[in-house]
Amino acid sequence: MHLTQVKDYFLILQDKICRAFEQEDGGRFCEDNWQHAQGGGGRTRVLSGGPIIEQGGVNFSHVHGTNLPTAATIKRPELTGQSFQATGISLVIHPRNPYAPTVHMNLRFFSAGSQWWFGGGFDLTPYYGFEEDCVHWHQMAKQACDPFGAGLYSRYKKNCDEYFFIKHRNEPRGIGGLFFDDLNEGGFEHCFDFVKSVGEHFLLAYPPILQRRKNIPYDERERDFQCYRRGRYVEFNLVYDRGTLFGLQFGGRIESILMSLPPQVIWRYNWQPEAGTPEAELYEKYLKVRDWI
Repeated sequence: MHLTQVKDYFLILQDKICRAFEQEDGGRFCEDNWQHAQGGGGRTRVLSGGPIIEQGGVNFSHVHGTNLPTAATIKRPELTGQSFQATGISLVIHPRNPYAPTVHMNLRFFSAGSQWWFGGGFDLTPYYGFEEDCVHWHQMAKQACDPFGAGLYSRYKKNCDEYFFIKHRNEPRGIGGLFFDDLNEGGFEHCFDFVKSVGEHFLLAYPPILQRRKNIPYDERERDFQCYRRGRYVEFNLVYDRGTLFGLQFGGRIESILMSLPPQVIWRYNWQPEAGTPEAELYEKYLKVRDWI
């Protein structure tokens, strides 16, 4: 029963999010329905080449198997070898305009044996910083958490700051947001209501930022910097991201797993932005762990 409720909600949320982005971009998501060899499958939707969204993917999946991958048991070694079911929604949107930030959200539900738990969150990766965007983003994150306990936002913000950190660069991936895992405290209905709050507040958090930034004029300098910084996104996803590792270890659909990668990236050896530039400001002011509200 729990799995069915969560699965139905994730499918509805996928529809709502895709409609919101289609309204902003004017394009349409293409859809692939796929099956996994071990059991289950998913519904992948991708919008690419649009005037606003250069590439974006919104994935739904429901898979099951007989052996939980290491990425899912690293904190629960007692479940190694257990059969499991997992359902989730994940998205990454890479806007075309360098002044519009990349965004990521993931919500998931696992059950193995008699145990179940939720995980997920959302985070924002700007290329050029705007204080009002960062404040709004974190205000919505806090609003998602506040009905479910004092201090929850601070706890999940700290988790996000620590998780979305590129250790080999010693820098955050972006300005953070929320990150939670192994959530089952308070019972199923309480946890599920919280997950739904995160999903609904994503729709309040990101579209207004995209609307403000999607039409700002830019030139090759900004585009070049956007593509350079996208390289950091690739590094994190391929080296550290547990969702990517889970999919690869489970033998998931590669196109759906790697749809999170940006369409164009520039790699540059030993480069640093010139002091006093907006590019340097990103490092000095925005890629810092700080309280935004």
